[in-house]
Amino acid sequence: MQRSGTEDYVIIVNHNELKGTNLMATEAFSVRTDSRIVRQLDKLAKHQDRSRNYMVNQAINHFLELHAWQEERIRAGIEAADQGRFTSRAEMERVFGKYENV
Repeated sequence: MQRSGTEDYVIIVNHNELKGTNLMATEAFSVRTDSRIVRQLDKLAKHQDRSRNYMVNQAINHFLELHAWQEERIRAGIEAADQGRFTSRAEMERVFGKYENV
């Protein structure tokens, strides 16, 4: 493994802190990341008066929500295409026309 000259950090994540309740089942895991990212994370956590763990859980949840949304939109698009539902040529030209002079 080649080192970039920065320290490695291991972040332990506790999912309980995300929702502020001990009712959720949790599982700890570690993530190895660049020290620059850890410093940015800690700075953001401090500014928001939150823990590093909370911030990591927030980021993970946002990532998962975004990808779930994207996958659903892709699935719906494929389903529409399979059913022969496409945007008309006129509608496509109208949309593309909005960006011609951008």
